Amino acid sequence: MIPINELLLFALAALGLVLSPGPNMIYLISRSITQGRRAGLISLTGVLAGFLVHSCLVSFGLTALFLAIPVAYEVLRWLGVGYLLYLAWDAIRPGGVSPFQTRNLAHDSDWKLVRVGFLTNVLNPKVAVFYLSFFPQFTHPKYGSLLTQNLQLGLTQLAISGLVNMIIILSAARMARWFQARPLYSRVQKWVMASILTGLAVRMAVDKGN
Repeated sequence: MIPINELLLFALAALGLVLSPGPNMIYLISRSITQGRRAGLISLTGVLAGFLVHSCLVSFGLTALFLAIPVAYEVLRWLGVGYLLYLAWDAIRPGGVSPFQTRNLAHDSDWKLVRVGFLTNVLNPKVAVFYLSFFPQFTHPKYGSLLTQNLQLGLTQLAISGLVNMIIILSAARMARWFQARPLYSRVQKWVMASILTGLAVRMAVDKGN
């Protein structure tokens, strides 16, 4: 099993992922504001199913990959460093669009809400890169089965994403009004998030996983 301190650090990285504006967040907020909380929650089930697919594919794939090609760990480690720095820049870059600046959407059936939420996540390169580059940083043969560790990380990420996105869905309209009325706070929040992501990137760059 992965030590609790490593699992907590991974949870922080997973929190950074779910709080970084992207297709999943924009879709869930748009649906919640346009079609109501119920539609947002139904859409979330599709998004979480997409996370589960990513988790299973990476868990089984990475286990086989690292047994066959140890140097792949270093490749993915630096991919993770670059990805974190990209997220940090994306959080504060000029001209960035707030996920709460949503557009009106036509009402969809429950099945379409689930299907679009699933495809939005499965086809989201940000999620794929997160799984591929972050999982190797928190697994080690001395902790036991690599497959078990990867599944543990996947379930942790799934739980964090589900909880945070549920909170966002239930308070989407209120949060949209709050951020629009307080542009200064929105800018401060972006810099705080960028600082956390940069710190994680530095930690990953100096930690070789030994």
